[in-house]
Amino acid sequence: MSKQVNLKINGNPVTVEQGTTILDAAKKVGVKIPTLCYHPDLTSWAACGICIVKAENSPKTFRACATPVEEDMSIITHDAEIVEIRKTVLELILSNHPNDCLQCPRSGNCELQTIAAEFGLRESPYRKVLRGLPADNSSPSIVLNPEKCILCGRCVHVCQEMQNVWALEFIGRGHKVRIAPAADVSLNDSPCIKCGQCSAHCPVGAIYENDETGKVWTALGDKEKYPVVQIAPAVRVAVGEAFGYKSGELLTGKLYAALRRLGFRAVFDTNFTADLTIMEEGSEFVKLFKEEPDKLPLVTSCCPAWVDYLEKYYPDLIPHFSTAKSPQAMLGVLAKTYYAEKNKIEPKNIFMVSIMPCTAKKYEISRSAEMRASGQQDIDVSLTTRELVRMIKAAGIDFNNLPDDRADSVLGEYTGAGTIFGVTGGVMEAALRTGYHLLTGEELGNVEFQDVRGLSGVKEAAVDIKGTKINVAVAHGVANVQYVLDKVKAAKTAGQPSPYHFIEVMACRGGCVSGGGQPYGATDEIRKLRTAGIYQDDQLAAKRCSHQNPEIQKLYKDFLSQPLSEKSHHLLHTKYKARPLYNR
Repeated sequence: MSKQVNLKINGNPVTVEQGTTILDAAKKVGVKIPTLCYHPDLTSWAACGICIVKAENSPKTFRACATPVEEDMSIITHDAEIVEIRKTVLELILSNHPNDCLQCPRSGNCELQTIAAEFGLRESPYRKVLRGLPADNSSPSIVLNPEKCILCGRCVHVCQEMQNVWALEFIGRGHKVRIAPAADVSLNDSPCIKCGQCSAHCPVGAIYENDETGKVWTALGDKEKYPVVQIAPAVRVAVGEAFGYKSGELLTGKLYAALRRLGFRAVFDTNFTADLTIMEEGSEFVKLFKEEPDKLPLVTSCCPAWVDYLEKYYPDLIPHFSTAKSPQAMLGVLAKTYYAEKNKIEPKNIFMVSIMPCTAKKYEISRSAEMRASGQQDIDVSLTTRELVRMIKAAGIDFNNLPDDRADSVLGEYTGAGTIFGVTGGVMEAALRTGYHLLTGEELGNVEFQDVRGLSGVKEAAVDIKGTKINVAVAHGVANVQYVLDKVKAAKTAGQPSPYHFIEVMACRGGCVSGGGQPYGATDEIRKLRTAGIYQDDQLAAKRCSHQNPEIQKLYKDFLSQPLSEKSHHLLHTKYKARPLYNR
């Protein structure tokens, strides 16, 4: 049992576990201490000074986010002196911050704006000194605007600690310090994997998604275009947060309706091609497992940030990567081939938009020739959940009062296995459900695999399929991947079989539910709520295994023939290549 510590916060007694910070102890007694650099995902490092508190009857001060409690502490969190200190800190930050809130992508959802309003700041006693730093627009996924940076360091900590990418760092000293890509190159030439976790954790408008809503509005107004859209699994359990719903509320039907009202001619669901991915990737795994087990493990490839990471950091493991495209990519090519053919639409007129929880999906659609398998660009624009929210609001759509709608046939029906792609462990669980059928010819009774669920950074399990043992690993948050891959490399070096047969990786903690393009503010509490919504969708599904999807069965019968067929390989599979960490 952990040791308990007794202290007082503003005279109120509180008992907490040893190691608890003053910030968290204050929450226990209903006291909110303001913060800017602090985020529950990250190691506290007390950069901003907003959370300063003091000991009662003492001149001693502490930064609440990084100071652990001690026995018999008596902490004052708010008094005239502390409020004045915090106000001065804010005024100094604002003296180096642009006043263009109306043009800022975080306006109305900016932590600095919110806290400045709470302190009633209207005028600053300090001269405004801006640095004149240009924005970095080189990446297809995110924009870095150092002029708005408040040097809280969250993005650096996310990139280095959570993701182990090290694309961002502090450069310079003193008043010239700034956050920039490592080696001071452009963002697109750095090791950045486009995951967008830096933008998801930035408290202000210094890092944000590359907004492409203008392209979509143009296409929706073009009479010669046939605009179609797909929505990813994780979008349906997060989009509602922008309209007052609780995190995790399942809003699939309202999403379909909103997209139709925006003007899309057809609304598809990426869950459909998540089922298709399982058919291709699952068949790929079973073939290797039965015929070429020395080529295992098979590693999932549906996360484009993870693909970019592997190509840069572990290129020697590329032969273990599944060649199956992501569900987004599969639906893009099928919309301009299978759907176009069935509905007698000229493929070049179809304008495919994907709504993704992810900034890296913007990068994925630009990946060389494999994203043009239909004969033209398979996906024209990939929008984040945040961009879709702005479009719905701009269109005057009353999202909360929309009736539920349905997705369009042939690329819209999905099983429970398709929807759980949105959470860590979901791809693995979906693959195991269908893998069992492919290996045994039988259907599973209990389709739930609890060992691959949850927020543990690495989950390892041995799955018994009628006497056949399959060792699997699931990692999320790129920093956790090294443990798994290093075990694989060590076994290869020693001439031993891989410790795993199948590995799932998602770049973002929790999986796509907290992707870099989701509504701001994701914490583990919110991740759990969004995850619960995904599993609710799975449980509500009439069919819960990908191979049971009747539209998938019809797709193979009418168009693809069978998994891993020549046509499937041409349209639904891809290839990878080693990439340098720095493009010079």
